[in-house]
Amino acid sequence: MKKQLCILGSTGSIGTQALDVVRQHSDLYEIYCLTANNSVEKLAQQAHEFNPAAVVIANEDHYKKLQNLLSDRPDIKVYAGREALEQIVEAEPIDMVLASMVGFSGLIPTINAIKARKKICLANKETLVVAGELICNLAQQYHAPILPVDSEHSAIFQSLVGEDENEIEKILLTCSGGPFRNFTQEQIEKVTAADALKHPTWDMGAKITIDSATLMNKGFEVTEAKWLFGVPADKIEVLIHPQSVVHSAVQFADGAVKAQLGVPDMRLPIQYAFSFPQRIHLDGDRLDLFKQRNLEFFEPDTQKFKCLALAFEAIKKGGNMSCIVNAANEIANAAFRRNECSFLDIADIIETTMAKTTFNNNPDLDVYLQTDAEARRIAQELIKK
Repeated sequence: MKKQLCILGSTGSIGTQALDVVRQHSDLYEIYCLTANNSVEKLAQQAHEFNPAAVVIANEDHYKKLQNLLSDRPDIKVYAGREALEQIVEAEPIDMVLASMVGFSGLIPTINAIKARKKICLANKETLVVAGELICNLAQQYHAPILPVDSEHSAIFQSLVGEDENEIEKILLTCSGGPFRNFTQEQIEKVTAADALKHPTWDMGAKITIDSATLMNKGFEVTEAKWLFGVPADKIEVLIHPQSVVHSAVQFADGAVKAQLGVPDMRLPIQYAFSFPQRIHLDGDRLDLFKQRNLEFFEPDTQKFKCLALAFEAIKKGGNMSCIVNAANEIANAAFRRNECSFLDIADIIETTMAKTTFNNNPDLDVYLQTDAEARRIAQELIKK
């Protein structure tokens, strides 16, 4: 029997690469549902190729257009709106949900998929950043496995396979350092969104690429690792690794370090989440260690890249603080891409929003939703000043 897939965010970077995995293994996987926010033409193209049972366009303004584009496929059910997006993951035939929507919007669909006992292939890191404790408790309660898709967390996960209860001494979380790794403070003050979108090694969506440039993406990944692997933040070390060959590693109590190496190709962690515990063939480039003359590792500069320090501060504070950081970051990141604030303003907006938003030490889902709305409003007001 083919595994039935629901891809949340099928038109984005992760979603399109996941569909490439499905193309290579059409004997193993079948698309049940594809969803997008605004990319209606691309969603329709994907639906024509993969013939899912359903498609969902989150922006209801595009509903009629999507219907028209799929008028030749009456067997494909067309839905629109946030509620449809949140409910489709509960469909009985679905085996796996790839949560690859960007940002806070992925939280409720992921929660509903967990409650429906689906296997979660998690590429939406904000879900664990915002509500890590809630998500982990629900996954345990509903016996829904969560498999990481982020390259770093997949590398950690792969390094832990077979280790059972062996003590983790340290998680070594790598990152390229982004395009401004060697910039001076004066140079960073003048960078533009176009500069920041030129990532040196990975091809990602615009929001995540900016987060990688500020190192906020790495801060979020520290938070995600804390919840996924049950390791406190003070045992998670961030390493700048410009070559992006070592995707992350685990150091154990005996001093041994296990790492996963490979070329920068997100299809590998996507496929591993789909096929675990099996490894199946994947077409693509292979790592040639003879060509790797240098593998470098540096400490991150948290004064120059303050977002990483703010993420650690939020983890230490606990409660809804990481939710506040995520909301402020989404607003500031988007503002920077619209040239409404500077690169360095991003961290300042987040820090001020952390100070001004109502803190709650024991949040539930309603608190997270209220916190997100309040923090966004505060961050937006800071940008307007």
